[in-house]
Formats: sequence, structure tokens, C-alpha cells
Amino acid sequence: MEEHRKNAIDFIEATRWVRENLENVSVSGGVSNVSFSFRGNNVVREAMHSVFLYYAIQNGMNMGIVNPAMLEVYDDIPKDLLEHVEDVILDRRDDATERLLEFAETVKGTKTEKTVDLSWRENALQDRITHALVKGIDAYIIEDVEQARVEATKPIEVIEGHLMTGMNVVGDLFGAGKMFLPQVVKSARVMKKAVAYLNPFIEAEKSDASEPVGKILMATVKGDVHDIGKNIVSVVLACNNYEIVDLGVMVPPEKIIETAIAERVDAIGLSGLITPSLDEMVYLAKEMQNKNFEVPLLIGGATTSKAHTAVKIDTQYENAVVHVNDASRAVTVVGDLLNKKNSNAYVAKLKKDYEEFRTKFLKRGKEKSYISIEEARSKKFKIDWETSEIVKPKEMGVQILKQLSLKELLPYIDWSPFFRSWDLHGKYPDILKDDVVGEQATQLFDDAQEMIQQIIAKQLLKPKAVFGFFEANTINEDDISVKKKGEEIAVFRTLRQQLKKREGISNHALADFIAPESTGRIDYMGAFCVGIFGAQELADSYKAKDDDYSAIMAQAIADRFAEAFAEYLHKQIRTRHWGYASDEDLSNDELIKESYKGIRPAPGYPACPDHLEKVTIWELLEVEKLIGVTLTESLAMWPAAAVSGYYFANKEAKYFGLGKITDDQLTDYAERKGINKEKARKWLHPNLAG
Repeated sequence: MEEHRKNAIDFIEATRWVRENLENVSVSGGVSNVSFSFRGNNVVREAMHSVFLYYAIQNGMNMGIVNPAMLEVYDDIPKDLLEHVEDVILDRRDDATERLLEFAETVKGTKTEKTVDLSWRENALQDRITHALVKGIDAYIIEDVEQARVEATKPIEVIEGHLMTGMNVVGDLFGAGKMFLPQVVKSARVMKKAVAYLNPFIEAEKSDASEPVGKILMATVKGDVHDIGKNIVSVVLACNNYEIVDLGVMVPPEKIIETAIAERVDAIGLSGLITPSLDEMVYLAKEMQNKNFEVPLLIGGATTSKAHTAVKIDTQYENAVVHVNDASRAVTVVGDLLNKKNSNAYVAKLKKDYEEFRTKFLKRGKEKSYISIEEARSKKFKIDWETSEIVKPKEMGVQILKQLSLKELLPYIDWSPFFRSWDLHGKYPDILKDDVVGEQATQLFDDAQEMIQQIIAKQLLKPKAVFGFFEANTINEDDISVKKKGEEIAVFRTLRQQLKKREGISNHALADFIAPESTGRIDYMGAFCVGIFGAQELADSYKAKDDDYSAIMAQAIADRFAEAFAEYLHKQIRTRHWGYASDEDLSNDELIKESYKGIRPAPGYPACPDHLEKVTIWELLEVEKLIGVTLTESLAMWPAAAVSGYYFANKEAKYFGLGKITDDQLTDYAERKGINKEKARKWLHPNLAG
């Protein structure tokens, strides 16, 4: 109690010093630091911090660094406690200090202490190791592995025996749907820590390591920087005793071919997120065929599909090609492909399945009807431009945003995609109470919150943004001319829906949401790019510690921050910088549902699938020069946690999917863009009909 009393007095003296010097601090503009901590009763401590912060801000403090765990909501502080605390901070009574100390002794803290069940530590050695692997607990694994090493004839026997026995249990539980992906990645972290400890002993005896059941080459294809899914699949396969040769991201086909030959790999796994990656996969399949490869080819990534794999890739390679749509299938698929007894039958069945799927898919595509580009333009979405409101942005031109706390972005995070990246499917927050995955989702979410606190406290990730507003008018039906003081400085090419629709339903293009030049009205549009820097470095720091779980978590969190940043910035655009929706008051759920006025479509997404338009955005906003986000040769953004796109403000603007287009629009687009038709076909092929 005497220790708590001394701490409380120190805190009170600190607040009294701040109170007496607050006016001088705010007026002088100099740097003054006050550090205090009330380590006694947590209820009083949180109230003291909250009230101090409240009155400091009221009196002119313009910057504060606080631990959010020490803050209570001001209005939630009990009235009697609030009175005693305010008496001290505002110096309202001579006996304020003594009264607060006496009151503090009557208040009980509500903080609950976490209890850890260590009863499993009393079990047999194998049971302890298995428990540690299944539960992802690495605190005691070195201790247990050392005991196993001492008892074993050779250190390699610990890997082949104790550790693989535990990992087999993990594999069985995962395969039965009783363990989920985040748990498996945690298991891998424990396994890597144990193996890293044993390796020096194994090398000292010059003994061969345990033979893996197969060697798998993994790579994100040339031009693509996204690798969260690839990393997860690699970890899952490694947990099942496969040796992984991970070439990383933006890997050219020549390197994949050379490494596959040099390493004598048993299978090749390709990953990609952006649509140009699909072409790279097709090209690699052709090269594997040309060089008489026989190893299976696994395809994965967000833009990949069974349809694309069956239609475009499987036809280029006579050996096994299989689309793996999630990590939980990877082990089973690879196991079937490499099983010498059954692999031939499995591959034959796979080839037949893809052939049947391909036939049905191509037949289905031909059943859809399309109209000419001229007819589609005659059915364009029409806005009455004589009466339509056009709001001029408050701040024209290019602007940058480099100073922003990640705390500002927290309310804008859409957590549902975060869980999907870990193969946990469900909508947040309902997923936290899901009967099947709720417990694991909650643990994953808690781990994410803990990492986010560290990221914010240590400023491990940095957000940057550039955006701009310009005069704009539609020209040539489907193009948008961007101007500065009446002079054209850029042109955005948009694409128009060509699917035949029932009478009265429009064929949209983004150009429909900008006033045509022929109306004589000046309209406006915007463009933006946001990026989260530091994620790769953070992930690499975890990988260096054999902590794949935290590495993947860091990348997944960075992606969520990037999307949240885009959402946050769009709101600032609508309500402040452009100001066409200054009275907007939407919840985060409403933002996620896109209930706002105006849209922010992004090149590469359904309304504007052409990645080439990113180049125009980069030139218009000087993105690389101003904030450092670069484009790969396949027009993926680096850092990977980045979002770019356009701003349209018209109240009738809405999101749509382009769908398929026909050859006449491809020809028309190439002419408008000033490129040859083959280049246009390369970038638009996923959207070409027929």
C-alpha cells in the first residue's frame, strides 16, 4: 500500500506541474515532456489519465503520446471518482490529494488476470510435444526437444519421431476440419523453432536430415508482388514434411524453369493476384511443355479459377495442371499428385474432369448474346446534364498526405476479408461467434489487435497518399478528357458493357458519369493512390525468426490498413476536399456497403479491368515521385498494400461489372488508346468474349 501511495503522490505532483505550466507550454511552442504513471489501482489510474488528457486538450495541448490501455471514456468515469480526480487535476481543494488517496483505497480494480493452464506440462514427453504443436505453444518446446535429444540415439530421431508424430496429429486434425489454417501456421512456428534448435546437433554428427516426402517450388509470377496466399500454402505443405523452394515474388519464368531443373523439384506452384499474372502462368505452362517437363503444375491466387486453369493453362501442358483454390486442399492435392501408386489414375481423372468442364464452360459462353459497340453506345446510361448537379472541388490539383496516424484508419477497417485470407469464412463480427470457426476467429482477431498495437506504438507501418481533382469532360463517347484550366493534360479510356440486355437496361461505361464536352458544362473527376509502407520489412523480420504466423499476419494487417486508408480518404474527399457530400454521416457498415454518394472504381476491378489506365494515373498524379508507390512491368503496385483508382462525384454514378466485350470494341479501344491490337488483347483478354 505504501508503494501505491508513493506512486499516486508522484502522479499528482506531475499533474500539478503540468497544470501550472500548461499555459507556458502551449504558448511557447517548444517541446516539453511529462511522463507519469500511476501503478496503483487501475480504476483510479485510468480515470486520472483520461481526465488529465481531457483537460490538457481543452487547454491547448496539440500533441500527446498516450497508452490507450490506460484511458477510460471520460463520460463513463463514475461521478464520485470523477469529482475526486478533477479536484486534484484542477486544484479545486487544498486537501484534494489526501481525499483522492483515501478514496482510491475504497475502489477495487476490475481488471481480470489471465490464468494459464499448465497442467499439460505434467504429461509424458511425447504428449507435451504434440500438445505444443497442436496448440501452437512455443514457450517450452526447446526444453522438451532438448530432453528428447538427450534420450535419443541421434538428434535426427527427434525430428523423425517426436516432432513428426506431433505434426501428423496436426495434419490429421486439419484434414478432418478440426483445426484451422491460423492454428496450422502457429504449429509451423513451433516446428521451425524446434528444428532450428536441433540443426546444430544434427550437423555436428554429420547425419542426413529427415527425407522430405517431396520438394515443391513456389513462386509468385513475374510482375506480381502479392504472396500472402503463397506463403500460407508453403507453410501448410512444410508442416506436412514437404521441402519448399520459395522463389518469392516477381519471379521471371526463366528463373522458375532453371530452379526447377537444378533443384529437381517434384511440383511447381504458381501464385498471382492481378489479371496479367494469368498470362504469365499460361506462358510458363507452354515453356514447361517445350522443355518436356513432367512435374505437376499447381495454380493459385485470387484472380485464378478452375475455368481459367481448364481453358487456358491445362490445354498448354500435357501433364498435370490443377487449380488449388485454398490452402486446406493443397496437402491432399499434392499428396495425390506425388503418390507413385495412384498418381497416374489421379492425373487421368483430373485431365478428364478439366476437359469436361472446359467443354461446358465454352458452350455456356457461346449462349450469351452481345451487341455491337455502336449499339451499346446508343444504349448508354443517360444523365440529364441540364439539371444534374455538378460540384466543383474545393481544392483543385494534386495533393499529398504523408502525416497520418494509423489510429485514424482503425474505424474504417473491413475485417471480413482478413478472415477470408486465413481460410476462415464468415462475416465480421458474426464470425467471432460462429459455432465452427468462432473460437479460432476470435483468437486470430485478438492476435491481430495485439500486433496492431505494436505497429502503432512503434510506427512500424507508414501510410502515404496522393490525390488530385481535375476538370473533366467525356469525349468520343467512352473517353474522359482531363483538363487543367481548359487545356487537356490526360485522357482516360473507359470500356462499355456489350452484353445484350432487356429493353430499358443501359450498357454502362464510366464515361457516362462525366458530362460530355458537347453539353458545354465543365465537370470534374479525381484520382488517387494510397500505400502502406514497411509491411515487407516487418514480415521479413518475423521470417528471420522463423515466425511465419506473424509474418503473414503483418502482411494481412497491412492489406487491411491499405483498404481502410482508401475508405478513409474517400470519405475525406466527399466531405471535405471535394465537399459534395459535406453532410454525410455513415457508419462503417454503411461505408462497407458503399451507401455513400459517388464512387471510387479502381483499374483492374470489374468496372474498369484495364490495368493500363494505372499508367495514366501515375503520370497525372506523379505517384512514384510524390509518395514512392511504383508499378511493376505487369502493373502491380509496390508496396503490395496499396490501392489506386478514380473519384466520380455524380449522385447517379454507381459500380458495375463490365463483363465480356467483343472484337469490335477491342479494335476501337486499341485505336483510341494508340496501341496495336495485340497489346490491347494481352491486357484485356480475360474480358474478351468467344
